[in-house]
Amino acid sequence: MGPRPAQCATISEWRAQADTMKAAVAKLQIDANINNEPESDWDDDEIDRAYEPRDGPRDVWDFISDEDLDGLDFDSGDLFDGVDGEDQGPVAYDTRWLAARCADVAARKSGLSSEALQAQIVDILSASRPEGELQSQLTDLVGFDDLDFVIDLATHRAEIVASVTSESLRDDQTGNAPRLLTKAQRQEALRRKDLEHKSTPLAAAREKEEDYPHVYRRYAAGNTLSHTGGRYKLPVGSERVEYEKYEEYTIPAGKPGALWPGQKLVRIADLDGLCRTTFKGYKTLNRMQSLVYPVAYTTSENMLICAPTGAGKTDAAMLTILHTVGQYLTPSPFEDHEATEFAVEAQDFKIVYVAPMKALAAEITEKLGRRLAWLGIRCREYTGDMHLTKSEIVQTQIIVTTPEKWDVVTRKGTGDTELVQKVRLLIIDEVHMLHDERGAVLESLVARTQRQVESTQSLIRIVGLSATLPNYVDVAEFLGVNKRAGLFYFDASFRPVPLEQHFIGVKGKPNSKQSRDNLDQVAFEKVREMLQRDHQVMVFVHSRRDTQATAKMLYEKATEDMCLELFDPSMHPKYEMAVKDLRSTKAREIRDLVPKGLGIHHAGMARSDRNLMERLFAEGVIKVLCCTATLAWGVNLPAAAVVIKGTQVYSAQDGKFVDLGILDVLQIFGRAGRPQFEDVGIGMICTTHDKLAHYLTAVTDQLPIESRFSSKLVDNLNAEIALGTVNSISDAVKWIGYSYLFVRMKKNPMAYGIEWSEFDNDRSLIERRRKLAIQAARTLQQCQMIIYNETTEELRSKDIGRIASQYYIQHTSIQIFNSLMKPTSEERDILRMIAMSGEFDNVQSRNNEAKELLKLRDNDHFVPYEVKGGIDQPQTKTNILLQTYISRGQPEDFALTNDLNYVAQQAGRICRALFMMALNRRWGYQCLVLLTMAKSIEKRIWAFQHPFHQFDLPKPILNNLDTKDSLAIESMREMEPAEIGNLVNNYKMGTKIAKLLSHFPTLSVEAEMAPLNRDVLRIRLYITPDFRWNDQLHGTSESYYIWVENSETSEIYHHEFFILNRKKLHDDHELNFTIPLSDPLPNQIYIRAVSDRWLGAETVTAVSFQHLIRPDTESVYTDLLSLQPLPITALKNPALEEIYAQRFQFFNPMQTQLFHTLYHRPVNVLLGSPTGSGKTVAAELAMWWAFRERPGSKVVYIAPMKALVRERVKDWGTRLARPLGLRLVELTGDNTPDTRTIQDADIIITTPEKWDGISRSWQTRGYVRKVSLVIIDEIHLLAGDRGPILEIIVSRMNYIASSTKNPVRLLGMSTACANATDLANWLGVKKDEGLFNFRHSVRPVPLELYIDGFPETRGFCPLMQSMNRPTFLAILNHSPEKPVIVFVPSRRQTRLTAKDLINLCGMEDNPRRFLHMDEDNLQLNLSRVKDEALKEAINFGIGLHHAGLVESDRQLAEELFLNNKIQILIATSTLAWGVNLPAHLVVVKGTQYYDAKIEAYRDMDLTDVLQMLGRAGRPQFDDSGVARIFTQDSKKDFYKHFLHTGFPVESSLHTVLDNHLCAEICAETIVTKQDALDYLTWTFFFRRLHKNPSYYGLEISAEEHNTTVAQQMANEYMISMVDKSLTELAESKCVEVYPNGDIDPTPLGKIMSYYYLSHKTIRKLVRKAKPQASFLDALTWMCLAAEYDELPVRHNEDLINAELSRNLRHPGTAFGLPMWDPHVKSFLLLQAHMSRIPLPITDYVGDQTSVLDQAIRIIQASIDVMAELGHLSSMLQFVRLLQAVKCARWPDENPASILPGVRDGGEERVVPLKDISKQHQNLSSLARSLGVPASQTQRFTLATSSLPHLSVSVDDIRTNSLSVTLRRLNPVTEREARIYAPRFPKPQTEGWFVIVADVARDEVLAVKRVGWLGRGGASKGVEVGERPVARAVVNVPPVGEVAGGGEAEGKKRKVDVLVLSDGYVGMEWRVEGVELPAAPVLEAGTVEKKGGGGWSAGEGRGERA
Repeated sequence: MGPRPAQCATISEWRAQADTMKAAVAKLQIDANINNEPESDWDDDEIDRAYEPRDGPRDVWDFISDEDLDGLDFDSGDLFDGVDGEDQGPVAYDTRWLAARCADVAARKSGLSSEALQAQIVDILSASRPEGELQSQLTDLVGFDDLDFVIDLATHRAEIVASVTSESLRDDQTGNAPRLLTKAQRQEALRRKDLEHKSTPLAAAREKEEDYPHVYRRYAAGNTLSHTGGRYKLPVGSERVEYEKYEEYTIPAGKPGALWPGQKLVRIADLDGLCRTTFKGYKTLNRMQSLVYPVAYTTSENMLICAPTGAGKTDAAMLTILHTVGQYLTPSPFEDHEATEFAVEAQDFKIVYVAPMKALAAEITEKLGRRLAWLGIRCREYTGDMHLTKSEIVQTQIIVTTPEKWDVVTRKGTGDTELVQKVRLLIIDEVHMLHDERGAVLESLVARTQRQVESTQSLIRIVGLSATLPNYVDVAEFLGVNKRAGLFYFDASFRPVPLEQHFIGVKGKPNSKQSRDNLDQVAFEKVREMLQRDHQVMVFVHSRRDTQATAKMLYEKATEDMCLELFDPSMHPKYEMAVKDLRSTKAREIRDLVPKGLGIHHAGMARSDRNLMERLFAEGVIKVLCCTATLAWGVNLPAAAVVIKGTQVYSAQDGKFVDLGILDVLQIFGRAGRPQFEDVGIGMICTTHDKLAHYLTAVTDQLPIESRFSSKLVDNLNAEIALGTVNSISDAVKWIGYSYLFVRMKKNPMAYGIEWSEFDNDRSLIERRRKLAIQAARTLQQCQMIIYNETTEELRSKDIGRIASQYYIQHTSIQIFNSLMKPTSEERDILRMIAMSGEFDNVQSRNNEAKELLKLRDNDHFVPYEVKGGIDQPQTKTNILLQTYISRGQPEDFALTNDLNYVAQQAGRICRALFMMALNRRWGYQCLVLLTMAKSIEKRIWAFQHPFHQFDLPKPILNNLDTKDSLAIESMREMEPAEIGNLVNNYKMGTKIAKLLSHFPTLSVEAEMAPLNRDVLRIRLYITPDFRWNDQLHGTSESYYIWVENSETSEIYHHEFFILNRKKLHDDHELNFTIPLSDPLPNQIYIRAVSDRWLGAETVTAVSFQHLIRPDTESVYTDLLSLQPLPITALKNPALEEIYAQRFQFFNPMQTQLFHTLYHRPVNVLLGSPTGSGKTVAAELAMWWAFRERPGSKVVYIAPMKALVRERVKDWGTRLARPLGLRLVELTGDNTPDTRTIQDADIIITTPEKWDGISRSWQTRGYVRKVSLVIIDEIHLLAGDRGPILEIIVSRMNYIASSTKNPVRLLGMSTACANATDLANWLGVKKDEGLFNFRHSVRPVPLELYIDGFPETRGFCPLMQSMNRPTFLAILNHSPEKPVIVFVPSRRQTRLTAKDLINLCGMEDNPRRFLHMDEDNLQLNLSRVKDEALKEAINFGIGLHHAGLVESDRQLAEELFLNNKIQILIATSTLAWGVNLPAHLVVVKGTQYYDAKIEAYRDMDLTDVLQMLGRAGRPQFDDSGVARIFTQDSKKDFYKHFLHTGFPVESSLHTVLDNHLCAEICAETIVTKQDALDYLTWTFFFRRLHKNPSYYGLEISAEEHNTTVAQQMANEYMISMVDKSLTELAESKCVEVYPNGDIDPTPLGKIMSYYYLSHKTIRKLVRKAKPQASFLDALTWMCLAAEYDELPVRHNEDLINAELSRNLRHPGTAFGLPMWDPHVKSFLLLQAHMSRIPLPITDYVGDQTSVLDQAIRIIQASIDVMAELGHLSSMLQFVRLLQAVKCARWPDENPASILPGVRDGGEERVVPLKDISKQHQNLSSLARSLGVPASQTQRFTLATSSLPHLSVSVDDIRTNSLSVTLRRLNPVTEREARIYAPRFPKPQTEGWFVIVADVARDEVLAVKRVGWLGRGGASKGVEVGERPVARAVVNVPPVGEVAGGGEAEGKKRKVDVLVLSDGYVGMEWRVEGVELPAAPVLEAGTVEKKGGGGWSAGEGRGERA
């Protein structure tokens, strides 16, 4: 409506008043200046303006946010402060205006004072009344004469009220009444105010911007903010014109910038090689880039670059990328300028480029990828459309992503750490998005990155790129940019083409027909005007349909206007070509439009059509292109002029038309002007009149950008809590401090509702941030997403919160789900629930769609599930669209299609989240329905359709499949292809469908149950894939959810996510877990395996509980009696008392209770008590009993681990053996003393294997029979891998005792166990005499135990990483000062955990809080450390401890920790066993470890966990210890249950019975099958089989349990076990079983037993053995030994193996086994040993030692097997292999190279060792001839003199035997005649093989091993200086017994005698052609008995190591 006359009068009056006020102000300024203090650079009035709550005209901007702007119909003239145009001053509707008008009205009307009138008006305005009522009340009050006043009041009600309220606030402070002041009063007031101000401390003059060095601006575009940082002025020279249909503002183009004096462009030729090659084709950088270059490319400063679109920001970003890449190049480009060839360390860094739109991301990816390809750097897009797999992420260096995607990735905190932790540069494009809806995402990203930089101390450079924005300083502060270095601002003069902007506001009510017609008209006029100036034009519209409509409209208008020739393209030279090209396009509209000179372009067109349009426009064939905004973003196609027609865009997300974003406008304007053609670009925006002001201010960057963070604060806070970076309110306050919101709250507190007074009192806004955080935390707690403890202010994430964060779900939706989710919802309810979620609140229903929606709803094909509710509700519409989407329907309406896609995108994610929530709540039925629904949405197929809809099959066939009922995949698999063809009425398709059936990815699952006790059932699942792999269909892996549910309640007991890899497809897949059993038991449980991707790929296995027998948990516990502690004098033995007095005076309560039984009585004892309760002393008491009662007997202490043996040897050796003169010997694989030492020892400390090997031949070994006491420590390890050996030992010791009538006392020690009575019974312990089973609570130091569950994350490392922060918090919480041990599952984890803890320390005030020594001491200790990771950790008071460290490092770590120099020790579980280092707090970080055998993660044994807990609490220092176990949520209950009740011990003997049976058969303990059964009755297995039959797979129904039937079944079960074992052994040729049940050992069996090998090793050798084997054969055969099955192959070691394999003689592929096979690893390690190659990682050093350790045994056995089979050449290869392994040389290398100083090279002459040993007289000349350097001569001489020089003679030759004598001609120089083998880990003594053979026929006749005898015979050993002799009598089997002995009897025989060293390469002597006399011919009829089993190789074998 036009202004009324009355109003005009008022306006002129008001103008007059305003002018007088302006004059007053002008005067005042002069006065104020008089008072100005000279040193202040501001005049006071400016300060007043800045700081006063203002007097001046209030300005709308203070009260109106951008959104309200659109709603207010205000006169846009208001924006123009003194700009040409109609000269009208701004009207500010505030108190002053109101007072003036009231005075005016009151003057004309008598009877009402102006103050009273004003008060009444304000009252009316303040009350919330509707518009109509308001107007009538005001009219009553004011009268009809002043209607315009009433209208003004009503229109500007908001401003007036706001102004009045803020005035009243000010008046409280000053006490002034709001009134117009006279000039004098006003000055007085100002002076008073001024004084007040001067006396209050000022904030820094923050409104005045500093001059920053890199801000390049021509003019200060009104660069002072209005008081609140509100608004800027328009540039000079702008004009405004009003037309009939529209109003237009023109802002002139700036002058193009030129170089200023002294500025040069950076020439590319002057740069280094890296830049030169990347910027190929550029001559120089442009002005902007040249200014940026020094900071971007030569420093690592964070940067903000604000520059107009088109100024070349992408290349500026490229400079920062090159700087980052340059740090990972060799040679370094910064040092070597000429280099252009670089090697990239591509694994070490990642660069992330965050672009605001997918279209832009694609363009950037293409650009960067192309330009960096020469370096081999990969650049990939990672957006919602383009997902990257893990391996792709690893291979990519530059990732281009959108803010949301990057937010999701970093939210995981763990999943993609590979990615997140390696980021070195984060580029955020278009940072001015901060004020957009999506700005909140950017804020959370930057805050997260900056906190990561602070916590990890790693440098992540942040570079922000943005269009010009006014408050760039704030953004710089937010990005952490140093404003003096990294802040760059370039004004419009840096645009390549200056831009002239036109803002056009079309009149008419928005969205009315008139307005739309006007818009069309204006657009046409502007296009015409541009074409007349011969410019090409792009017209941007906002929907795909509009492009066509607009093109048509332009054509029609041009026809009316008679100006078609302006558009006509036919004169263009390339027009003919274009017409040809048009024929290829399918789009009719394009063919119609191009001849008219018009084009269209939008994302809905075919790619080829879009390319065609782009090309024709670029060539100038078409003059006008109508396009959507995607063209501006994704394609760089400029035009002389751009017109934006209309600013209403449909947003699917909001479900309504919204304003075109400023970002888009700037981007579109950026396309105006082509540098090569025009010198000015023209950008026009046509909008409705009401939006004009909005665009004008925003585009001419007059509005500072504000933060949108608070709207998303709740969800972002939840993400941080789930990530673990915010754990308390104070953390949250800090976190908000990193946001842009915080920066702006400080700058412009009013806009965020912060009162000035509040800001004044709390400048850093801590209280404000607290308030925000607490509010958000409470909201989250109400949604059950976090636990917020109001008192401690602690914030802990709950699963629902984590799910919401991971799936990006809003908290409002979670609230809805919490109330609606039910365990039994059907599909219909779920669809309704998804539709209700907050994500769809903005899907609005439009009238024009109602009809189509109703049509869809009523169509069962599209909407199969009923939808209730009115069609106008968002939920209803969402539900219909979602169902239509799944049914593959396509709506006709364009906006509806957009909505459909939006709904589908969101729904898939929401449904997945709901599935996770259902899993969390353990609702089995619900999980199935939800997972199926999620797959339905992803695949667009309903669950009730046939699963084959997932394949591309013809429609009729699918319809056929759908109509046949109950056609399940299973039943189809059983049909023939022909039958299937019949079914679908298409014969040919039968075979295709049958093929697809075989690819359909289902699993079959078999389950085994083993009850552990009454309440816990262990389930083992064997999973086999039921399909053939097809890479197109299955990719590299298929994933499944597997869960176990109760058949009646469908409650889930356990669930796992199982991934099936292609490469592991055919392996065995096992899952092990436990589930609770509660009464009443269900009849059965269901095990479901449901594919994560495929609909219909699910299997159910029912497991019946019918045969389940729940063993009674008969825990018998001993109570600790309250006895008077015994003093040590009770020992009545002064020597012992003296030993104990050094440690204590009294025995502890437990020892007191045991004392009498152990020290005075001979009974067997089982002692169960917690770790650390003093069991060692108990063992010692039993020992003293043995030495006192049975002098001369031996005590054997068996510990299940080498580490424990070592600890025991160290402890007892110094503490007991030395003072008491006892002899103590250690017997382990690493350390085997000779027989004599063992015979003399009093105490033998050994491992189960070793003692088993020794006691096997107890009949021949006297010292085994002398044992009076066996102490078995940790006997509960019976259930472990080595348990069977313990069982055999105990059974054997009992057996020996019963056969020798010499009782052996047994003492078993364990932690408290649940079935102690069975253990005791087996150990022969009487229940009331020797059974002591104390509870876990009987600890010397009470233990507080906490078990923390962690959510299952995919992958082990992420899970471990998610535990690091909680570990740190646990340390701060429980043990801030006292020592802490953190147990981790692997060596790598020790390093990673230490690294993370160090990072977390970095955030503390004192980063070295865990270090307790001074700097000198620290440096001294660091100098001793070899390991780099340990060095770094010790710096921060953290030690590492694992088997991969060298011994000295381990000891140093232990020592520093013990002396409290370092507070934390991070260790693997070996530390718990081997070293007694207690701590106050123990954290068990993760209870899984990687088991190479099954190539998966396994749970640690409970015993390991208990052992670790035992380290908590230091008896001498603490009153209590604390232990925290971190495990997966699913394992939590298991640990809770068993850590308190104790774990029942079961036997595992039945799994390895074969080898033990064979050993007993060879020892002739077992000679018949009956013996074998009797033997089993001695075992623990026998006792448990009856108690817990289900565990061992014996099926007995519950009724028959404990009856005679059950016993019968158990016997049959055992018989079948024995039979099975014997069959296996017979197959391996180790035993011979006769039909009558007798059993004989074979020679091979004896070899197996003697060398303690598995019968499978022998089996493999015998199968492979052949004559004439090569050296490689021998090596591969021995590496196949079963002993190497256990060799650990850790994670990713297959890659190391492959690398190692390339550097060795024989590649690891020689086996035909994969690289991750332990046998391949042993093969490689042995080769590496012989090739003397340094190993890649420390772990391999230990592995190599254990491989070599076993190798000697295996090779010795192989030699015997080859001898047994008679293959001479093959046997000699094994002897050579033995020599090669000991010398670490290949047999064909120069053997002399083992000597010091002799180089291994082909150029020296090869001298055999045999020859060298002869020349021990003239060694110096020998050294010279071998080229030994002088420095090495002495060592060379020493080594050479130790080589043996022999003479060999054969004498005493008989028919069937001969004697061989070996004399050592030079003296022995080493004790025990050790050989010189510096590279072999254990000392070896000289030994010889004497072989009698027939070389010509490649036959072995006999073998004997010979060692030196000392002067005193065998028992004494060889002394140094002796020249020992050895004599061997070798029996030669008679003719005819040798395989193929073809010679006739009675003839002489010729044999060859070979003597080979077993340790020196190539050292052998031969005596050939020894003649044996003919055998005397016997009378007929007498038969000579066969020799001893035909196995001569075993004769004369001493007990030799």
